[in-house]
Formats: sequence, C-alpha cells, structure tokens
Amino acid sequence: MKETLTYIGEQLHALTAIASPTGYTAHAADYLMETLTDMGFAPERSNKGNVLVCIGGEGDPLVLASHIDTLGAMVRSIKDNGRLRPTTLGGHQWSTADGENCTIHTRDGHVYTGVVLNTEPSAHVADEAVEIKEENMEILLDENVSSKEDVLALGVQTGDIIAMDPRTVITKSGYIKSRFLDDKLSAAILLGIARAVREEGLALNRKVTLMFTVYEEVGHGGAVVPADTCEMISVDMGCVGADLGCTERMVSICAKDSGGPYNYELVGKLAERAREHGLGYAIDVYPHYGSDVEATVSAGYDIRHGLIGPGVYASHNYERSHLDGVRNTYELVRAYITD
Repeated sequence: MKETLTYIGEQLHALTAIASPTGYTAHAADYLMETLTDMGFAPERSNKGNVLVCIGGEGDPLVLASHIDTLGAMVRSIKDNGRLRPTTLGGHQWSTADGENCTIHTRDGHVYTGVVLNTEPSAHVADEAVEIKEENMEILLDENVSSKEDVLALGVQTGDIIAMDPRTVITKSGYIKSRFLDDKLSAAILLGIARAVREEGLALNRKVTLMFTVYEEVGHGGAVVPADTCEMISVDMGCVGADLGCTERMVSICAKDSGGPYNYELVGKLAERAREHGLGYAIDVYPHYGSDVEATVSAGYDIRHGLIGPGVYASHNYERSHLDGVRNTYELVRAYITD
C-alpha cells in the first residue's frame, strides 16, 4: 500500500502543477491521455473534453468519475492603470485568494506571473479595510506595465485564464495541503486504481470505466456518459466540517447533498464494503454541494448514483486532507470493483 500511496502522491503533484481552471483543461487532459496510454489502456476524449477509459471487466457497467477542472478566474477587463479585473470560474471565494500568487495564460501561449490583491491592500495606507469581493479584486502582473496599452502589448486580453498557485505539500505526518484537492486528489486515486488493474491484474467484478470530467465546477461535467452505464459513482472530495462525521483521515460516503438523496441501496452497499474491510468512513449529508453524477441523472440517464471521496477540510480554500483518507478511499473503490 505504501508504494500505491507514493504513486498517488506523485500523480497529485503532477496534476496540481498543470493549470486547469474550468474551460482551460486541455493540458491536464493531455497528461491523462498520455499517462493512461503509457499504462497500456486506450483512453478516449469526448467532444467536450472529458477523458474516458475502460479498464476492463464485463457486465453491469460502472462509471467512476472524478474531475480535473478547478476553480480559477478569467480576465474580465483591463484597467487603465494596467491591472486586470477578474471574473470567477466556478464557486471561487476571493477571501481565500487575497494575496495569492497566480499565473495568467494568454491565447498565444504566453504565461505571465502575477498576484491577486484587493484594490487597497496596504495596512499602512488604507484608512479602512476594503471589502473582499470580486469587484474589489485585481490582478497585478509581474511586468513593468502601467497602462492598458502596456498590457495589451504583452498579448494579455479579455478572456485569458487566471490560475492560482496550488502550493502542494505532503508532510511527513501524512497531511496533504494544496489548492484543488477538489478534485485532483480523487483523480490521482483513480489513476492508482488503473495502475493496480494493469500491474496487479485485478479481477474486476463488472465493466469499469474511469471518467475524468472537465466542467464539474460549473455543473455539467457528467452530463454525458457511456450509453450502457448502469451505475455511476462520483469520486470527489468528502466534506469535513461542523455537523459532519467525516475527518481528513476517512472516506466519506454522501447520503444527500443540495441535489437530493443518492441511491439508498448504493450508499448502503458502499458502507457495507467499508465495514467489511475495516475502513475508516462516515456517511454524511453535504448541505452545499453538487457532483458530476447529479448532472448525469439530470440529463435523464437511468442509473444508480453515488458519491464518495477522501475527507477534505476547507473546501474551495487552501485545502487539507491526509494519506489515511486517500488509503480508505482507494481501498473502498478497489473493494467495490473486485469483491
């Protein structure tokens, strides 16, 4: 298991290092296509950019879905003073990004560094604090620019992508700290499952397809799945917080979120597998959450649907999880597709 956790950690570092805010995911998808092909699989990319790969098995087709799109921002306009006004991509919280380093990705392939700040960040200048909300935020390019014309000359324009630095760290004690654990941590776990199937020859109890979606943060990542899908489980982040049983060291099984209840029988089967294998888990209700599989159900697919994931604290912030949560999630997925 130690080797598997090391591999998942390596994949997390690789995935978070690739900027992929919603709408700008081609490079991350390219990485998945290459990685899965090198394993000996035959991944495919859908028209909208999702990466799908069948990893084996026959009958009662199951889709395991994670997403590689992240929160981020886009250039809304260029100010006369050479600073950029942003607009959010996904449910971004500006209070968590004030002072964060970032990169700006232009349509001609240039990448510039910058910093996210409010319009009056200096405690030695401001008469009173500026409210941290989108209209009071701006991006300062790390370039000698002082006018809109200076910025346009760099090739920066409206619609360019702004990506926050992930700052991925795995501590000696097993804690995982990074932006975008939602959901690149679970994407790395599914790559670990694919690797185990290829290297260990796992006997799958059904046909299993992995799907890595690219529009989850805006609600339609899982809107299209293989036509033969009978069951689908979103492997996303598990919530940690007040009134919830899950910790960063557990796998969370969601019974209900903002879209309603998940399939009752499937939730029960997942909990049963977790108990049988001695895994740390919790069944929880997420009050403010939506997943890829809900987009699938809303699109009219007749499937059983579920949601699990490693416990992640401070979601849509600088997030934290633990290798124990990764192990419990990996082992639950593995048990469910092999028992």
